[in-house]
Parts: sequence; structure tokens; C-alpha cells
Amino acid sequence: MSNEKLDDAHAALLEELAAIEHQRWAHWQKFVHSKGQRQPDGSILLPADLVNRWEHQVNTSYSDLTNEEQESDREQVRKYFPLLKRWLSKQRTVRNDSA
Repeated sequence: MSNEKLDDAHAALLEELAAIEHQRWAHWQKFVHSKGQRQPDGSILLPADLVNRWEHQVNTSYSDLTNEEQESDREQVRKYFPLLKRWLSKQRTVRNDSA
């Protein structure tokens, strides 16, 4: 595969991954916003217990998270698998056709 075709393939993959990431982020933001209380100025007040929990998670390495917290992260990563499998399969096909 030429570098130009590879660059195009990488650009397409980047856009598809970015779309998945945006969906993941938007889902998380909806969840966070649902846990807070909208203030008259438009800001959102979050319960202290959730803020403390999330700050703890932010400051904890993956390997030190509880299994439940790790599983939550794995659940998010699984959303990328169909795209990655499809892309890798396509790349194998292109390489086999070139051989």
C-alpha cells in the first residue's frame, strides 16, 4: 500500500475513532449532568460524594482501580472493537491483494 493510500486510510480511521470518542464523551456528559442540579446561572452543582469519587478515580492508575471500575473502563473500550476489527480485516485484505 502506498504511503498516500495509507495516509488516507489512517485519516479515515481517525475520523471514525473520533466519532466513537465523541459519542462516549457525550454519553458521559449526559450522565454527569443528570447527577447535578442546574443552577439559575446555568452552571451545574454536583454532589460532593460524586466529585470525591471521581477525583479519586482520576488520581488512581488503572491497575489500582477496583475490578468494578476497571470493568467500566473495559466496557467503554469494547465500543471501539467493531471498528478496529473491520479496519484490521480491511488492511489484511489490502496486503493480501498486494502480495
